Amino acid sequence: MADENLQNSPHSVEAFTADGNMSDLTSLIQGVLQQTQDRFQHMSDQIIRRIDDMTQRIDDLEKNISDLLQSNQVDQPPAGSN
Repeated sequence: MADENLQNSPHSVEAFTADGNMSDLTSLIQGVLQQTQDRFQHMSDQIIRRIDDMTQRIDDLEKNISDLLQSNQVDQPPAGSN
């Protein structure tokens, strides 16, 4: 009974083939897939840019910490020279 309803449905593959709309269905599916791929590519590009930005910030922070440690060692007399 369910198979019979599916075959008679205007949205079944057979209905698209019988109406000659298979190319329309294919184009619609390809369009949706392309939009989905474009959205994922855009999100992926954003994530990569944010990771690159975070990497640069971490590198800058490490350099600043290193500079502070080096300047702190030069400015302070060694412990025990009192």
